[in-house]
Amino acid sequence: MSYASQQQGLTGPKLVSLIIAMSIVGLVGTGMVLFLTVDAVKEMVERVTTVDVTEPPPPPEEPPPPPEEVPETTSPPPPVTPPQQLNIAPNPPPVETRQDIPPAVPTDTRPTTVPTANPGPPTPPAPKPPSRARGVKTKNERSWSARIQEDYPRRAAQEEIEGTVGVRCTVTADGRATGCSVTASSGSGILDDAATKAVERYARFDPALNDAGEPISASWSTRITYKLN
Repeated sequence: MSYASQQQGLTGPKLVSLIIAMSIVGLVGTGMVLFLTVDAVKEMVERVTTVDVTEPPPPPEEPPPPPEEVPETTSPPPPVTPPQQLNIAPNPPPVETRQDIPPAVPTDTRPTTVPTANPGPPTPPAPKPPSRARGVKTKNERSWSARIQEDYPRRAAQEEIEGTVGVRCTVTADGRATGCSVTASSGSGILDDAATKAVERYARFDPALNDAGEPISASWSTRITYKLN
């Protein structure tokens, strides 16, 4: 058989079978090598990690110190008093006896009473000072009454209106009239209005006083008559 015929015989299925057989042999060999290598590595690791470590024994414990001795307290000995010397006379002094016993001095057992002073009548309270209160008094009434009559309302005079007006007002502490109002109308509004204004304008007073004599405000009333001559 020639060389060419041999080359042609390795082609096809034979060549594939040969490659597969060689691959299997290689894999088996490689597996055996890896298995041997792993065993060798495990054996080395066990040799390295397995170390017998022995701990040293613990040191012996020291004995406890002996207890301290406490000195016993001894109380001081009781004081010794020297023996007292007794003077014993061979012959005791004679005892004098008397038959006449003096009478006992009487003592006054009555309770002593101290006379108390008789209280006098109660002191009467101090009398109150007299009250200085008074009411309102007119001041120069004739003068300002004439001025009110002279100030006769012109319209009422032209219409010949006459009448009497009742007036009430408050007199202040300085003697002037304020807040005048009509208490009784004259029947004419002209005369009523003129009367209230004239009293506030012209009238003068001595103000009212309280109990202490101090000026105070008070009410005052009067009647003003308007009459033509």
